[in-house]
Amino acid sequence: MAPTIKPIHNLETQLPKSTTVVIIGGGIVGLTAALTLIERNIPVVVLEKGRFVGEQSSRNLGWIRKTNRAEDDIPLALESDRLWAGMNRRVGAEVGYRQSGIMFLGKTDKDMAGYENWLKSVEHLNLESKLLTPSQINTLVPNGVGDWRGALYTPSDGRAEPELAASAIANAAQKKGAILIENCSARTLSTTAGRVSGVITEHGEIQCDHVLLASGAWSRRFLGNMGVHFPTLPLFLSVFKTKPLPNIPIEIAVGAPDFSFRKHIDGGFIMMQRGALDAPLTIDHLKIGTQFLGAFKHGKDMMHVRFNSFFFEDLKLGRRWSKDDISPFEKVRIFNPPINQSFNQDALANIKQAWPIFKEAEIENEWSGAIDVTPDSNPVIANIGAVPGLTVAIGFSGHGFGTSPAAGQLAADLVMGTTPLIDPTPYLFSRF
Repeated sequence: MAPTIKPIHNLETQLPKSTTVVIIGGGIVGLTAALTLIERNIPVVVLEKGRFVGEQSSRNLGWIRKTNRAEDDIPLALESDRLWAGMNRRVGAEVGYRQSGIMFLGKTDKDMAGYENWLKSVEHLNLESKLLTPSQINTLVPNGVGDWRGALYTPSDGRAEPELAASAIANAAQKKGAILIENCSARTLSTTAGRVSGVITEHGEIQCDHVLLASGAWSRRFLGNMGVHFPTLPLFLSVFKTKPLPNIPIEIAVGAPDFSFRKHIDGGFIMMQRGALDAPLTIDHLKIGTQFLGAFKHGKDMMHVRFNSFFFEDLKLGRRWSKDDISPFEKVRIFNPPINQSFNQDALANIKQAWPIFKEAEIENEWSGAIDVTPDSNPVIANIGAVPGLTVAIGFSGHGFGTSPAAGQLAADLVMGTTPLIDPTPYLFSRF
C-alpha cells in the first residue's frame, strides 16, 4: 500500500492553450522547479500522467544527506540543506524537515576504509563529517548491541517527510499561480523551426517556449521516442513504516549494511533492508547494460537480479508511438512495483537484533518504489543541445528527494538562462 499523501487542492482540469514553461512530471523535482519559476513570475504548467507525487517522490526514505555522495555532487546537497531549512516558511506548511544527523555503520575494516577514503576526498568542503568509535556510536544511538567497527557520521544531515513535502510545495506553487493538471500524459513535443514550441498531450496541445522534463523513471522512454538516448536502468526498493514508538528517543538516522531506519514525524520509523534491492531485467539491459558494468560490480551484493513477468510487461508498453497513439504513460498512470516482503521482514529482524529497543516494533504500512539509476549514479540537470528549448532534471538514482530543492532551482535557472545556483557541469547530458 502506497503512503498516504497530503492532498493537493484546486487542481486544474482544463489544459490551457499556451504558457511560458511546461513541466512534464509531477514529482518533487518538477514541483520545486515550478515553485521557483512562479516565484520569478514565469507562467508555468505542470503535467502529471497520473496523480501528483504518486510515485517515487512519496515512496522514498526521506533522507537528506551529504554523506557518501560523490564529491562533485555535494555542492547541490549543500544548497539543498539551506533550502530545506527554510522550506516550511517558504511554502507555509510543515514538510517534516529535521537536521538530526545521519550515521553509517561499519562492520568490517573494508567498510571503515571506504568511509575514511570518502572523508579524505571531501575534507576541503568542511562538512563536519567524522569517524566514530563503537563507544561514540552508543553515546549517540544508545542501547545497541551490534558488533560495529565504527561509523561515519554527519550531524548536519537530516530528513523530511515525502508524503508531506512535495504536496506542500505543490500547494504553494498553485497559490502563487502555477497550473497543475493530473491525469494528463505528455505524449511528445512539437517543434517549430527546429525548436520546442509545445507539448502534445492526450488532451491536445499546449504551446510553450520551453519544456522541463522531470518524469523520473519514465524519462528514458519519453526521450527514446524522440530519438534521444538516455541511459538508465530500474531498481525497485521495498520500504516500510512502523507503528508509532513513543518510547524510542532516537533522532539520528542510521544506515547499516543490512538495514536502515529513521524517525518519522508521527513517532514511527521508516525502515528498509539497505543491502537488498530488486533489479528486474528489461530489454534495456541488453541494449545498454555494458554502460553499467562498473555500477553492477560495485553493487552486485545488494542487487537481486531477477527475470520475471516485469520483462514482458515493460516490453508490451512499447518504445515508439506517434502523437495520435495512446502512450505508455496513459497505460500506466501510477506504477506500483511489487513489494518484497521478505526484504522488509529481514530488515526488521536485523534492526531488532542490533537495537533490542525496537523489539515492540510492528509494520504499519509497506510499499515499493522504482528508482531510475544512471551509470555514474548522478542525475542529469541540463539543457539538451539536440532539442533546443528542452531541459531535463532526471536520473536521480535514488537521491532526488534529498537534493530536490536545489535540483529544481538549478533546473529553473537553466530553463530561463539565468546564472545557475551551482556549477552544472557534473550534471551535463553530454557526459554519457
